[in-house]
Amino acid sequence: MSSFIDFILSLLGIKKTQPKPQPQPAQPTNAIPEPAAIVTRKVLMVVYDPVVEPSTGAKLSQKMNWGRPDTLSAGFLADILDTSNGLARYQVVERVDVDEFPLKADGFRYTAESYRQVITRAAQPHQPDLFNYEDFMQRFNILQRIASNEIDEVWIFAFPYAGLYESTMGGLGAFWCNSQPLARTFSCPRRFIIMGFSYERGIGEMHESFGHRAEAIMEKVYAKHSPQDNLWHKFIRYDKSHPGQSECGNIHFAPNSEKDYDWGNMRLVESGCDDWYHFPNFTGTRRMVNANDWGNGEIRAHHIWWFKHFPKASGRTNSIANNWWQYIMDPTRVSL
Repeated sequence: MSSFIDFILSLLGIKKTQPKPQPQPAQPTNAIPEPAAIVTRKVLMVVYDPVVEPSTGAKLSQKMNWGRPDTLSAGFLADILDTSNGLARYQVVERVDVDEFPLKADGFRYTAESYRQVITRAAQPHQPDLFNYEDFMQRFNILQRIASNEIDEVWIFAFPYAGLYESTMGGLGAFWCNSQPLARTFSCPRRFIIMGFSYERGIGEMHESFGHRAEAIMEKVYAKHSPQDNLWHKFIRYDKSHPGQSECGNIHFAPNSEKDYDWGNMRLVESGCDDWYHFPNFTGTRRMVNANDWGNGEIRAHHIWWFKHFPKASGRTNSIANNWWQYIMDPTRVSL
């Protein structure tokens, strides 16, 4: 029948109108099955806690009544395991206690008395303040141990004016990680991170350091993506930077924060933070939120809340794994 009608139309000089092709639904970019990777990192933990009272053997942490690295690290490890739903796992495979003040980049080293004067504000801190990373890595054979997979990263516990970065990266292809890459480490074939923690502070401050590490790494992960495809930049929106489009904020700014560290702000703003629990299948869920949602200003509570929203799903979206924890834990997974 159709061919007869076509014949008649051709005799009359009428061209048959072809139906417009219907747009096909886009294939999901995370269609390739890929389970959310569990990443385990082996940690060397080095604790600088010098004896400052030889007559009693009292260490600096005891004399100042500061925290215990064992307690701090245990709480931090538990929080990371919990917020990542078990995908991020740390193992402290070795702990080394160092009975001395660390060496500075220019060769200076505090004594118990010179440090006491600084901590009591009777004297100014030594400048430059920077910890001597090169001496440290040589002393503890860091590059070789990373290269041989004996360890994956390093945690250094110290104290105020030790000169540590919160986090810094070394190895071949190292990039900005809240500080410049470590010099003269590119002979190591694996990227690695050295975290700097202070036992004068708490677990919340450990998360603060780790949060800045996460920000730097995820910024690199999405560096080549267009603005409309940059899901990291969507994740860190807060109301002050994107009025009416708040999501989860960043480590310093909660969704309603009006300044740095403003985690106790009770101002209600609309946020899409809950929708990140559905990632990558956003539903458009939005609601009003304030400090009641993330601990009313308590640093550890806010940071745990923030980390819990990090995607931890299977599959990929626009070539990026839907489990962001694998990048934060293991910088070798970041494509340059």
